[in-house]
Amino acid sequence: MQTLYFDLRDTKGQQKEIDDKIAAAAKLLREGSLVAIPTETVYGLGANGLDGDAVRRIFEAKGRPNDNPLILHVTGPQWLPRYCSEVPPLAYVLARKFWPGPLTMILKRKSVVPDETTAGLDTVAMRCPNHPVTLAIIREAGVPIAAPSANTSGRPSCTSAQDVLEDMDGKIDGVVDGGPCTVGVESTILDLTCDPPRLLRPGGLPLEDLERLIGPIEVDKAVTAPLQGDEKPKAPGMKYRHYAPKAPVTVITGSPEKSAQEILRRVSPGAGVICFDEFAHLFPQQEVHTLGPSSDKLTQAQRVFDALRTFDNSSVTEIFAQCPDNRGLGFAVGNRLKKAAGFHVVEADSQQVILGITGGSGAGKTRALRAIEQLGGAVIDCDAVYHEMLEQDDALMRDIRTSFPNSFTQGGLDRKKLGQEVFSDKERLALLNSVVYQHLVPEVRKRVQSCVEPLVAVDAINLLESGLDQLCDRTVAVTSPLELRVRRIMARDGISEQYARLRVSAQKPDEYFRSKCSCELNNGADTAEAFQAEAKDFFHRLIDQIREEKQHGAEK
Repeated sequence: MQTLYFDLRDTKGQQKEIDDKIAAAAKLLREGSLVAIPTETVYGLGANGLDGDAVRRIFEAKGRPNDNPLILHVTGPQWLPRYCSEVPPLAYVLARKFWPGPLTMILKRKSVVPDETTAGLDTVAMRCPNHPVTLAIIREAGVPIAAPSANTSGRPSCTSAQDVLEDMDGKIDGVVDGGPCTVGVESTILDLTCDPPRLLRPGGLPLEDLERLIGPIEVDKAVTAPLQGDEKPKAPGMKYRHYAPKAPVTVITGSPEKSAQEILRRVSPGAGVICFDEFAHLFPQQEVHTLGPSSDKLTQAQRVFDALRTFDNSSVTEIFAQCPDNRGLGFAVGNRLKKAAGFHVVEADSQQVILGITGGSGAGKTRALRAIEQLGGAVIDCDAVYHEMLEQDDALMRDIRTSFPNSFTQGGLDRKKLGQEVFSDKERLALLNSVVYQHLVPEVRKRVQSCVEPLVAVDAINLLESGLDQLCDRTVAVTSPLELRVRRIMARDGISEQYARLRVSAQKPDEYFRSKCSCELNNGADTAEAFQAEAKDFFHRLIDQIREEKQHGAEK
């Protein structure tokens, strides 16, 4: 079979040529052929989702188990009533917010959708992809396109047309090249046939974004562990080993520093390594493919499948991979790595729990930190570290002098002058923070790594802005009602109410910390002692939860 190639990477070219290619691809799909199509997530292997015979060809071409359901791709929520019954209002709420985009919704199916597409389930998976080429093809075809990832079943997904041709050339009728995928991991799958909704697969739409819109979402057990042989998957990617290169993979979780050190301890010269950019230099004897910086989850998502696929062209006998934390797109990237490894996961720092503590003045951070110390934890005060570095770190002082020469006298840095310069100018303040973070963050990382205590708290007002949150298992926003904060600042610092309110208004509001952190510790207690007791109970429960999660991911 000859696989036709449609190059649609330049959508600003001759419109008639573009329209002709879209029409040709749509005609193939409408008539029962298989055509690989681009999406923002990964390339899909498309067929007419209403044609059972065409859908069966997808399973044959991929070598895909026939009990693994497919996703129907449509152009918008107006298609839902055609193929879904009893569509809940929540589906339209989600579609208005996140379509087109990397969200797949599981809904009750209508009989017009064949069993081949749904693997015999009474539900159907629906998605509207955010790619202009594929949306144009669906509109032209006039039918929903069933499309799993366009790779051989079990192999890493395809994020370019060349990846597709590597797996499918000669097996399918056509490939539409729409350029590289911008997200890089498959869509998030959310089951709306249960209450509360259930996450069946983390993907290109972070769980946090969904929960901010619709509230709590349950996470299916298949996200963190494989389904058993007799369990039927409700969505793609739930049951079988996926995304795997030929060499066996071991995933190392934990903080970036400790996971890198754990790989270094285990790795042999003939092994391959998937790691964050800043740790690549540790492995000069190994073949290394980087995911991007440890703090850049989008780049990690875009690179993860390329990293896994590339090793199949090498002679490595085993692969070790660093794993991002579960926040944002890191949840999806980690899921793909763990599935590639068959859930062979090693926790690099299973015993130590690292908490990031932040919040505005007067909220109660001091008492919260005392509670952590009562639990045997070590506290790293980033403000104290910064002032210590001002006295001892020549490189930091040199960089501050370069950017803020007017803040220096013959006696050295005039902190008062520096404060006057930056706090009246947001751009100058941002520059100072940038300079300080370059030196402060590595120093705090080093101090965290050297801690022997099983519990460590990183205390920083700029925890989130500096990137120090990436060190932490959880970030905790300490919040409190405005009037209580004002009264506490007045009593603590002996200042007027007016000045206390000015100080509070100059800081980020509680809502900022609440929206950015993993969890919230609200201080509405009548006394500092009462809040400290509440905080101790809060942290005790949180630490137990984190350790349970770590234990679940421990090496089996």
